[in-house]
Amino acid sequence: MQDITSSMTLSEKRATWSLAGIYALRMLGLFMILPVLSLFAEQLEGSTPALIGLAMSIYGLPQVLLQIPFGLLSDRFGRKKMIIIGLVLFMIGSVIAALSTTIYGVLVGRAFQGAGAVSAVIMALVADLTQEVHRTKAMAIIGISIGASFGVGIIAGPVISGFGGVQSVFAVTAVLTALAILAIIFIVPDPHQTKLHRDAEFVPEETMHVLKNPDLLRLNYGIFTLHMILMAIFVVVPSLMRDAGLLAGGEWKVYLPIFVISMAFAVPFVILAEKKRKMKQVFIGAIAVVMAAELGLSFMHQSLIGIIAFLWLFFCGFNLLEATLPSLISKTAPADLKGTAMGAYSSSQFLGLFIGGLVGGWFNGVFGVTAVFLFSAAAAFSWLLVSLRMKPPRYVANLLISLEKLSEPDANAFIVEMGKLSGVEEITLHYDEALAYLKVDNQQLDKDKLQGLITQYVNT
Repeated sequence: MQDITSSMTLSEKRATWSLAGIYALRMLGLFMILPVLSLFAEQLEGSTPALIGLAMSIYGLPQVLLQIPFGLLSDRFGRKKMIIIGLVLFMIGSVIAALSTTIYGVLVGRAFQGAGAVSAVIMALVADLTQEVHRTKAMAIIGISIGASFGVGIIAGPVISGFGGVQSVFAVTAVLTALAILAIIFIVPDPHQTKLHRDAEFVPEETMHVLKNPDLLRLNYGIFTLHMILMAIFVVVPSLMRDAGLLAGGEWKVYLPIFVISMAFAVPFVILAEKKRKMKQVFIGAIAVVMAAELGLSFMHQSLIGIIAFLWLFFCGFNLLEATLPSLISKTAPADLKGTAMGAYSSSQFLGLFIGGLVGGWFNGVFGVTAVFLFSAAAAFSWLLVSLRMKPPRYVANLLISLEKLSEPDANAFIVEMGKLSGVEEITLHYDEALAYLKVDNQQLDKDKLQGLITQYVNT
């Protein structure tokens, strides 16, 4: 029986939190290496600034190439099997990188890590294991776990590296991945059936609909640019802080307050964007903050205080944009194309990571660190110009309703009645999936009336 006001079942909670934990463990291994890899790579045989940047970012390329194929293969061979294969590849890459003494070995290891492209499969498995009415909540929990793993990772990486070098970070990553494999085998429930979920999966035949949408393209350009800048600055910032006097192993003393204070700064603006419906203003302001931070770093990168101050400013903008971009994708994409839109968005993110390390390393080697920050500021400025033309988003949420028990005439009647409800902004019906995809304005939606319709038509 569907109830839009009901809580998750115990099985749904177990599936959601265990998969969120698996996702977080994997991402933790990736984020821990960001603040320390460039320092480690300097000491490796054969290293150059360009190869150091590539070692940082090569992870992103196989993610772009394999993420969608992994998702499609999971439809045929099973979600859990493909997740295990991906995690094994990630673990192999971690071991290779931990044992490497040359830059080329680290490149191979990082490429293997990226080949474990299981993000889309995890999202599909979450969809298999949760009811339609709880799907958005489950996805939000996973999103929170990713954000938390980023904060923990950039703090824990320098701490672990201080005890046993960067090799120990890769070793810990391998151990975390092994734990994730055990969790997927023994903790995550098996789905009763595997089927297509348009709200959570990439649908290849819908690709052009997403790529033709200028509003979605702006957002994809945004996440590409943001992660390109992130990777470019992490190619050079760790060594800059060391050269400015920060002792090895003390990096966490910088990253911890930067991340905590920047998160505290971002939260009120997220509330302003969502609750007060000032999303465009907050969004554009955050891009301007990122641009200002990059310009500041270009002038102040020889001073430790200057680096810390502008790195804090960068993360104020970064954390705010990381929180608002997925929300904007969800608001902008048609309800039945959300999975495809998120697939394109995720690919843009990983492509940005790859290009950022590549370009950051090359600029550093040829023109010096100032050029890295000026390039990043120029990229942020281009994003600002593109975003000025964005439409103010609709403040809507996604809702799915199963229509499996309804005949086609009854489903049509149900859709007509729902369309009359205040707050229902968009309805798309897919008979082949027996699903209604809705976009609703929660401030205007009468949930009691909607539940009454569901009880009248669907639950009888």
